[in-house]
Amino acid sequence: MHLATLIRAEETDLQRVNLSSSGAREIANQHEAADMPQLDFSCRILVLGKTGVGKSATINSIFDQEKATTNAFQPATDCIQEIVGTVNGLNITFIDTPGFLPSSTNNVKRNKRIMLSVKRFIRKSPPDIVLYFERLDLINSGYSDFPLLKLITEVFGAAIWFNTILVMTHSSSSIPEGPNGYTVNYDSYTSQCTNLIQQYIHQAILDSRLENPALFVENHPQCPRNILGEKILPNGQIWRSQLLLFCICTKVLGDVNSLLKFQNGVELGPTNSARVPSLPHLLSSLLRHRSVSNQSGIDDEIEEILLSDKEEGDEYDQLPSIRILTKSQFEKLSKSQKEDYLDELEYRETLYLKKQMKEEYRRRKEKLLLEEQKFSDIDNSDDQQGPPEPVQLPDMAVPLSFDSDCAIHRYRCLVDNDQLLVRPVLDPQGWDHDVGFDGINLETTTEVKKNVYASVVGQMHKNKQDFNIQSECAAAYVNPMGPSYSIGVDVQSVGGKDMVCTVHSNTKLKNIKHNIADCGVSLTSFGKKYYVGAKLEDTLLIGKRLKFVINAGRMEGQGQVAHGGSFEACLRGEDYPIRNDNLSLTMTVLSFNKETVLSGNLQSEFRLSRSLKATVSANLNSRKMGQICIKTSSSEHLQIALVAVFSILKVLLHRKEI
Repeated sequence: MHLATLIRAEETDLQRVNLSSSGAREIANQHEAADMPQLDFSCRILVLGKTGVGKSATINSIFDQEKATTNAFQPATDCIQEIVGTVNGLNITFIDTPGFLPSSTNNVKRNKRIMLSVKRFIRKSPPDIVLYFERLDLINSGYSDFPLLKLITEVFGAAIWFNTILVMTHSSSSIPEGPNGYTVNYDSYTSQCTNLIQQYIHQAILDSRLENPALFVENHPQCPRNILGEKILPNGQIWRSQLLLFCICTKVLGDVNSLLKFQNGVELGPTNSARVPSLPHLLSSLLRHRSVSNQSGIDDEIEEILLSDKEEGDEYDQLPSIRILTKSQFEKLSKSQKEDYLDELEYRETLYLKKQMKEEYRRRKEKLLLEEQKFSDIDNSDDQQGPPEPVQLPDMAVPLSFDSDCAIHRYRCLVDNDQLLVRPVLDPQGWDHDVGFDGINLETTTEVKKNVYASVVGQMHKNKQDFNIQSECAAAYVNPMGPSYSIGVDVQSVGGKDMVCTVHSNTKLKNIKHNIADCGVSLTSFGKKYYVGAKLEDTLLIGKRLKFVINAGRMEGQGQVAHGGSFEACLRGEDYPIRNDNLSLTMTVLSFNKETVLSGNLQSEFRLSRSLKATVSANLNSRKMGQICIKTSSSEHLQIALVAVFSILKVLLHRKEI
């Protein structure tokens, strides 16, 4: 009591607080001998529980007089009432509430109505302690009050269990027999019943860290008493004094939590410690280059290359005509002639694709000029063209058990003028092996108004257990002669339950002809945690083939900060963007938790011949960890596949020998 008074008075003298138990008793005896007034210590106690469990009877037993009406055959408390009294110098106020009905679908509305009325009643003056009542003699293997505990958690919040004491009435009832036919030990039986209720509370709040104290009560008039007239339990425990002690301790802990603000840092609920997003991962996602493309799909870098090639003539139109050989004529050629013929066709194909890309770019520019000049429909009638017809995508390969015998019944996807593409996602390894389709993919790009474009890319998967969604929505304002602005929202599900939402915005400035500056910010939300990031990026184009990119960024959230940056040098092939041959070198630095990691990455993609492509990537960091990856793809050389089969067999035989 003395410690509680010091805490409530915000006493900071450690010599007075760190009193021994004997010293505290001596001070208490001096106060009693001097007839000093009682300590100003009071507490408000909220009483909850089902009807007929003995809430009002326990209140009468604590005050040792009848202050609440009781009835053994029907509910006696039909409204919320405050019962005030003094017990051993303590000012106690009980908030007696109507009892809940047993858990069932028909009783949910009535129980919720009672809980909402109690919540409104305690809003102005919250209770210090909550007593949740349950009958010990009614707890058995079929006991399940989880729906009621879950409803209490939903209405009052999980924090109500923070200062709750479990009160088990009818604790002197006969103990049931165990599996061996003998009576179960009293302490082990009460512990088993308490653990059962505690497990349901853990399930209701989705947190197993909370441990509520349990108190056993007996209100029957024939309950055994000691020589002082106090009711005792079968194990010899005096429950009334123990209940008062529990209330005092809970009240003191509540004062400590209020003064030291412990409760603000303790949240009851599912622990998400294993699902905290990684700041380095969020930072790398922020630093990822996001190209702003228009409805034609041409981004800034390709546009710079097309502008540089604009003054050059079309080489394809200057080429002499060529005779296309048939298969029989091609077979009659010598090996060197075949190579020369195929090289010539490949060269012409590259020039033709370049010409098509330039024409597409020129048509887009002409369309913009027509819109700016606002020609009338009559003047533009000759230039306008009808909407293109829908284009059929290649048929998807479906399992044989799902394919139709009739050739006209096919699952096909069409690309029409509205730039909307919807197609199923095939997963042969999914849960439904007969169908194989467990998702849908959506892609669309549209021009909202002049120079304003919007795009949506999303994919959804649904099976018998999980629901996953990934989507990227973006809107951009592209000014051909000035800066470009974009804003986007990325949503991704994690573990089928949690959602990660990222809002990002970018601004691109063309301050020099071949230089593009980019700055961006992002806000990521994961559960109740938020992460803020910012980045700066600059891209320098030298000619058509050489590109330098340097960026730096910072990500902050939950008291942690991550810094990072990278420098990239990329050398493209002569036929870019028709052919994607390139060689890039990237240096990255990352600082997180007072640790700095340097890493380098070398990546190259090139063609060894017309039908053979290779990709080589290698990376190494300051932690002495690295990786080398070589990928090849060929449509003619069967020797590569044989080499892979030989390597696999060699490894398997080596393991067998070991």
